[in-house]
Amino acid sequence: MKKYALPLLIDAVLVIVFCAIGRRTHDEANAVAGLLKTAWPFLAGLLLGWAATYALYRDKFVPELILPTGIIAWLSTVAIGMVLRVISGQGTQFSFIVVATTVLAVLLLGWRALAPLLNKVLAR
Repeated sequence: MKKYALPLLIDAVLVIVFCAIGRRTHDEANAVAGLLKTAWPFLAGLLLGWAATYALYRDKFVPELILPTGIIAWLSTVAIGMVLRVISGQGTQFSFIVVATTVLAVLLLGWRALAPLLNKVLAR
């Protein structure tokens, strides 16, 4: 499990960065408390996506792969995150769903797309 810590941390940091940028864009106050309120639904979705992917692909689980890990992590982060936002009384306007889906795709799939290149550079 230790070998999965860095990829999970990267995903979690990117989700938090997404939430921080959104809060900053809207000039929302209460920096830390507000960030936690915004981020927890998405972080919960991310963790559930990771758990589902690991359970489904235990013998072949590679967190750096776009498919299946990245796709499942991305979709669960968005879908579960939005459901939890509704349950907790946070907004889910259509435009926010579109932006969140797009930005989280770029972040959660983007680093996975770049990982092989980075590994080649570091291996030299």
